[in-house]
Amino acid sequence: MNCRILVSGMGIVSGIGNNTDETLASLLETRTAIGELRHLNTIHRLPCAEVRLSDSEMKAMLGIPENAVYTRTALLAIVATREALKMSCIEKGIPKRIAFINGTTVGGMEKSELYYTDFLTNDNFNEYIAAHDCGACTEIIADYFECFSYVSTPSTACSSAANAIMLGADLIRAGIVDIAVAGGTECITRFHLNGFNSLMILDKQVCRPFDETRAGLNLGEGAAYLVLESEETARLRGISAICELSGYGNACDAYHQTASSPEGIGASLAMKKALASAHLQPAEIGYINAHGTGTPNNDESEGNAIVHVFGEKPPFVSSTKSLTGHTTSAAGGVEAVISILAMKHGFIPANYNFGEPMKSLPFEPVKAKIEPAEINHVLSNSFGFGGNNSSLIFSKTDN
Repeated sequence: MNCRILVSGMGIVSGIGNNTDETLASLLETRTAIGELRHLNTIHRLPCAEVRLSDSEMKAMLGIPENAVYTRTALLAIVATREALKMSCIEKGIPKRIAFINGTTVGGMEKSELYYTDFLTNDNFNEYIAAHDCGACTEIIADYFECFSYVSTPSTACSSAANAIMLGADLIRAGIVDIAVAGGTECITRFHLNGFNSLMILDKQVCRPFDETRAGLNLGEGAAYLVLESEETARLRGISAICELSGYGNACDAYHQTASSPEGIGASLAMKKALASAHLQPAEIGYINAHGTGTPNNDESEGNAIVHVFGEKPPFVSSTKSLTGHTTSAAGGVEAVISILAMKHGFIPANYNFGEPMKSLPFEPVKAKIEPAEINHVLSNSFGFGGNNSSLIFSKTDN
């Protein structure tokens, strides 16, 4: 079924806001959330962007008993999903086939880390063993809402949420579901903080994407989801669209376990596929929300890919990871929402903390927020380990 895929709702929680309104305010004020860790128990003093809410605060706002078995990753997802469902007027019992596609990699790992020694010595927290797996995390989230008939868990590292959105659109086009709630969730864990640190790609200061002096990334956490549905389903429900998911593409260059190819081959292919599926020319893109992690490899590779696809004078480019941190598996969802907010409200988010242009690239990212800005089509990049590259294009609609 070849049909338009509309976005009828969205929800987000990250270091810069607990919902879309707070996120928008932070973007407009160019307010970063990167700072000292407060919730994660670790010996490292590395700057990260944590969600301000504690697990107990999230449970209270969601009506979940304090002693109920919910991991932080699941709680973040429920906060964001609840906002998305409310925005799109979806309630339990709605007579539609609804999918929940949740991209995550750490799942319930933060509780496994916390209670590991207890698992070995007593049975006080054994119920969290079953909550460790990525798929189990998705099931816990879906069970909270009791409205999903199809559940899936893409796990492709930092492209997970973007791939979840692509899968959700494909399920609708295939006639398998009517509506898909798709995105991703990830809390910060010691496992991936230590993992990225072992790769020597964490900056000890606030990161500087696309800067000549860039030294690495800052981790973040959060969750974000889009409600996707066909134009026909939205019309039957009487729902106005926020925008359209007009194109998407995925390509894997398999260059290295953790690094992208220097030429950005996979990234170029993903962006070209997205443009082709949207039936757009490169010049029609008004803003590129770059993956832009701030690592030497990523920014060089992605920059080369952007030049290859868009030329030496590309559209406005910025990375918002110096505000939100790198939310890893949730990044594709978080940055999809940010991209839609920028398009809807007519501004280009700043590439915060940028100072010195890269000598190897002919373009610079947006130094300071640009407002007003007319954006009809926005492209959002999400690139994962192993060269799994995904690009999404969102476009304005008439309704």
